Amino acid sequence: MKSDIASELSFFVLLARKGSLSAVARELDITPPAATKRLAQMERRLGVRLVNRTTRRISLTDEGERYLAQAGAILAAIREMEESVSGGRDEPRGLLRVNATLGFGRTTIAPLVSGFARRYPEVEVQLQLTDRPINLVEEAFDLGIRFGELPDTRLTARRIMSNRRFLCAAPSYLRRHGEPQTPADLADHCCILHRQNDEAHGVWRLTRNRRSHSVKVSGMLSSNDGDVVLGWALEGHGILLRSEWDAAKYLQTGRLQVVLKDYQPAPADLFVYYPSRQHLPAKVRVFIDFLASQLGDGNGRKRSAA
Repeated sequence: MKSDIASELSFFVLLARKGSLSAVARELDITPPAATKRLAQMERRLGVRLVNRTTRRISLTDEGERYLAQAGAILAAIREMEESVSGGRDEPRGLLRVNATLGFGRTTIAPLVSGFARRYPEVEVQLQLTDRPINLVEEAFDLGIRFGELPDTRLTARRIMSNRRFLCAAPSYLRRHGEPQTPADLADHCCILHRQNDEAHGVWRLTRNRRSHSVKVSGMLSSNDGDVVLGWALEGHGILLRSEWDAAKYLQTGRLQVVLKDYQPAPADLFVYYPSRQHLPAKVRVFIDFLASQLGDGNGRKRSAA
């Protein structure tokens, strides 16, 4: 059984993630008054207010933010300690918390988790899908799956597969508007924008012969959903910056056409990120190896998406 302090830490991490006491009560199968009382007892014991309450949501105070930052790390250390004592490093078992992107997580990672669960029935997998990277340490996740490199230096990364990006458009759009010959020509075209993470909006960076070109583009259509912007490109609304993983089958069939072939956008390789540890628990190690076996060829190269 977990100690009282570990139970309190778990309760507070869950509260920060859910954002409301009623949601926490449903998750823990307790009454809302019981959840409220539990938080009040924590705050009374610590002598500080951890959250600001409204009728619908809660927000963390400065003290609550500091408490959360340490809580996730402590819970991860407790899990690692228990696994090392119980043999968890040798046998894949226990809770594995995974974060992934919305679209790719739904279409690709979720089916892979299904296969992993059949192979490793002793591992309980919690898959959370978000449009932005989360703080793995503070929210006590074992690993995150993302395209592109993350700036958090506290994390260790393993590349699962390479994933080039292209500028592409439907032939119908290019027949109407012509094909750009230089990056500067993009300013005169309708560009479809994928809003994601904290990237500079509407700035495309291309490289040719080791020379970098930054182009400010614009268009009438933008979305934070990759499937949506891809659909607009297929319907001939403009030029899109898209990865090989998403666009390969449409490029092969001719529904999309690469433009500015001599100019390369930065790749969006697929990485698995996890908090730095000297020895990974077996459940984390086998899950990462399983992803690599399904998505890569062992050398970080991408399998055909067709």
